[in-house]
Amino acid sequence: MSLLSIVIPSRKEKYIQQTINELLSKARGDVEIIAVLEEYWPQPAIVQDPRVTLIHHGVAKGMRQSINEAVSLAKGEYIMKIDAHCMVADGYDEVLKADCQDDWVVIPRRKRLDAENWCIQDVGKRDVDYEYLSFPDNPADFGGPGLNGRIWEERARERQDTLIDENLSFQGSCWFMKKDYFYFLELMDYENYGPFWNEAQEIGFKCILSGGKVMTNKKTWYAHLHKGKKHGRGYVMSKSWAPQGAAYTKKWLYEKVWEKQTLPFDYLVEKFMPMPGWPADWKAQLEVLRNTQHDL
Repeated sequence: MSLLSIVIPSRKEKYIQQTINELLSKARGDVEIIAVLEEYWPQPAIVQDPRVTLIHHGVAKGMRQSINEAVSLAKGEYIMKIDAHCMVADGYDEVLKADCQDDWVVIPRRKRLDAENWCIQDVGKRDVDYEYLSFPDNPADFGGPGLNGRIWEERARERQDTLIDENLSFQGSCWFMKKDYFYFLELMDYENYGPFWNEAQEIGFKCILSGGKVMTNKKTWYAHLHKGKKHGRGYVMSKSWAPQGAAYTKKWLYEKVWEKQTLPFDYLVEKFMPMPGWPADWKAQLEVLRNTQHDL
């Protein structure tokens, strides 16, 4: 039975023990958990379990660096990254392994978590299965105009009966792939993208534009806590992180930024059009952006 290595980068997380309990109790195959604790020790301390390895950073290094360090210790054939405030479905591990090809990044269906009561939160909205990318012309976007993920309701309705389906983008709170593919994609590039921002864009662009696929698996799910003002960020965003990540992500529009890239950025857009907010003359508008990239 193939081992799954689960990576949890965390900083000042209130629900990490509940998350670890979920991952261990709901697994049906062999799993190990490698949790990175940045600048904190949970109180009370995490319950000892031979399947759990803790890495402590006295000074925070950042999410991308923490993921890389944890993966470097991973013994599994498969890697799953998940946030430290999530619930999972029974047998999530075996379901994800059953439908994961060598060049796939797999995203479980996303539900919403009521962490205080540790249950699924019913907000009257559809579970999240797909995301698209915003057209990069909105100066009000967090980090400036960029290619940011947005929940794609139209695609979810149209393709609700397709259980394993191609996706364009995702939140970044949970993803799954073979460990060999993680290294093929040369994740996570913190020198260019910075410590935190645009995790999903780095993964998705590298995957799709080198011939792989980002796939949503609706046969299983995880529930993620939207922290907001009530819970606050674990990774407090430096003012420079979002602009750095957004700026480097937009380079994919203008040039070949990764040596393993075999397809142009326009391939990605054409593959998933029509997308909300993208004009019919998107090629012409992108060309204008490309010609004025020094102003972005």
